[in-house]
Amino acid sequence: MRKYLENEVKRSENKYRTIFNSIPNPVFVLDIKSMEILDSNNNVAGVYGFSREELVMTSFLNLFLKDERERYASELRTSNILNNVRQLTKEGKSIFVNVHVSPSEYLGQEVLLVTTSDITKRLLAEQQLIQTSKMTTLGEMAASVAHELNQPLSVIKTAGGYLIKKLKKGEEIGGEILETLVEEIDSQVDRASKIINHMREFGRKSDVTAEMVHINDALSRALEIFNQQFKLRGIEVIKEMAENLPPIWADSNRLEQVFINLLLNARDAIEEKWEQVAPKGEGKRIFVKSSFKDGMIMIEVRDTGTGIPESIIDRIFEPFFTTKEVSQGTGLGLSICYSIVQDYHGTIKAETQVGEGASLIIRFPVPDGA
Repeated sequence: MRKYLENEVKRSENKYRTIFNSIPNPVFVLDIKSMEILDSNNNVAGVYGFSREELVMTSFLNLFLKDERERYASELRTSNILNNVRQLTKEGKSIFVNVHVSPSEYLGQEVLLVTTSDITKRLLAEQQLIQTSKMTTLGEMAASVAHELNQPLSVIKTAGGYLIKKLKKGEEIGGEILETLVEEIDSQVDRASKIINHMREFGRKSDVTAEMVHINDALSRALEIFNQQFKLRGIEVIKEMAENLPPIWADSNRLEQVFINLLLNARDAIEEKWEQVAPKGEGKRIFVKSSFKDGMIMIEVRDTGTGIPESIIDRIFEPFFTTKEVSQGTGLGLSICYSIVQDYHGTIKAETQVGEGASLIIRFPVPDGA
């Protein structure tokens, strides 16, 4: 009987090991307290470059960047899924993985069963798509930016022309007037530089990493780009942004792209409505609101445009879905917004009343201790 039981245990262990190694993704068994790797399957070698023997009895946290280890140690114990996590291979190369965590038991002790999925190639393709969309958005913004730059240039031209005229006539320029003109020129140069730097930063390729970001800063930067354009088109922007909002984990550049896409859609919906017929007693308005409630940051962009037909509202976040003409839209804007928001554990939904406008509502969780 003892021999039979020993054979059964051995057979069970072999079966476990066969199943364990047949899982196509890397699987780790972690000590829940120390994060030490107690076991792993053989598929870790294909993704991380380490053999099973090299990893067992080392810390799983060694696969993360040094300054991110403490954060992920906490998240591994409290979360079931971690998306877009950066880890390191044996050669020190960065890869991105999705991490699935589930509590389990191993040799009589509590452990974490961790499965990782290498998404590096997929993420690079998505980043290229996002960058393409960003370049399209920059093209949309070109006229607005040109007008924004024209204003400081006009002021500098006027001030410079006044100084040249005085100098050619040999007329003396009062110290107070000279100081005012020079200060104004300096101020306008700073303003033009700020616009150019903003566009350059927005156009750069965003990292997939996250940091603590204040929502209102990203919202304000997005609105800055369109201030003059909205004024010229008679669109009033009504802001209701709560103060002292806690920060969230995200990338400011990518969030700004989300808000710019929402503002562009709101603008187009309003323009479309007024092209059909100018509504009586109704203004061109975009409402931008931010708030905090029940551990969530909420952002709402609402317009007084055409609204979204109920028949398509469930499809607006699909890639390449658009109601615009071929030359006017790619159908990527909202799908990219959806992807970026999801990357930072947020949600986005649309609410609409046909003929009266639409609202796009985004919610992000606030991390503990923020």
